[in-house]
Amino acid sequence: MQYIFIAAMLVLAVLPALAGQETAVQENKTAVFGGGCFWCMEPPFEQLEGVVGVTAGYSGGDEKNPTYDQVSSGRTSHIESVQVVYDPGKISYGELLDTFWRQIDPTDDGGQFADRGRHYRTAIFYNNEEEKEIAEKSKEKLNDEKVFPKPVVTAIVPAKKFYPAEEYHQDYYRKNIVHYSAYKVGSGRAGFLKDTWGDKPAPRQYARPDDSVLRARLTDMQYDVTRRDGTEPAFNNTYWDNKKAGIYVDIVSGEPLFSSLDKFKSGTGWPSFSRPLVDKNVVEKKDSKFFMVRTEVRSSYGDSHLGHLFDDGPKPTGLRYCINSASLEFIPVNELGKRGYKEFLPLFE
Repeated sequence: MQYIFIAAMLVLAVLPALAGQETAVQENKTAVFGGGCFWCMEPPFEQLEGVVGVTAGYSGGDEKNPTYDQVSSGRTSHIESVQVVYDPGKISYGELLDTFWRQIDPTDDGGQFADRGRHYRTAIFYNNEEEKEIAEKSKEKLNDEKVFPKPVVTAIVPAKKFYPAEEYHQDYYRKNIVHYSAYKVGSGRAGFLKDTWGDKPAPRQYARPDDSVLRARLTDMQYDVTRRDGTEPAFNNTYWDNKKAGIYVDIVSGEPLFSSLDKFKSGTGWPSFSRPLVDKNVVEKKDSKFFMVRTEVRSSYGDSHLGHLFDDGPKPTGLRYCINSASLEFIPVNELGKRGYKEFLPLFE
């Protein structure tokens, strides 16, 4: 009987932990995008792994329960939109934006292709400040890289209530294959997308995943350093003595930060670099903790704490970026291509 009692107590002790695990399961999230004709915006998102469902509808306006006739005739302030329900543990908001940009002409503020009028304009409806920041950086990246011949004018605005469209509009590309295909070609959308993108890969977007995803993916040390501004032990971290050729990226967002070509032996016990690999991916902030003033460095897109900047480095910069290994992932030269960083291969030739 004593053993039965002990076993029962163990079960009772374990059950609350299991229940806690169940409540920690990542909940689905929603994102809403306006891309002109919603018939053409459903298929690309529905094909993505991690997307649970896509609904055609209307958003951005103030009128309640709008109809297709009202929206398409410009009698409301809504625009045609799609609502994307997705699992943030499988696909990020930044990856959804990658797909969004590749379906539209974001330089046209008068409509989309053959569809003219404000109700066919493009828009990103953000739910919070994090999504707003990711969207703005994504838009800025397209403009910086001049992916389109004209500036991107797609609006980035706070989300309003989304209203599903009439049932016959849902999955229109499945129900009316011939008409949908003819419309996509005849409207000019298909030709524009082919001419713009061809076989070019989507411009890579970097973003910080949800905190629940990071807690599951990162080690305790990686989470403490990147999210809580922690510091790992000197001489007892992954990359302090790494001499291999390659680049170092943010463990959180994947954005490229430093190169082995700029790494040097500082004697501090932490990875040290004389300059960033991509300047705009490393930002500086004043750090007044511990009764001293230092310059903290963080990643731009992931907002990860990386380390600190000092002015006792080697020539020609005279700088020392003292970085925590826990905030980095090393990508060796022979993996740059398959990992999506082939633009840095010429540095090592």
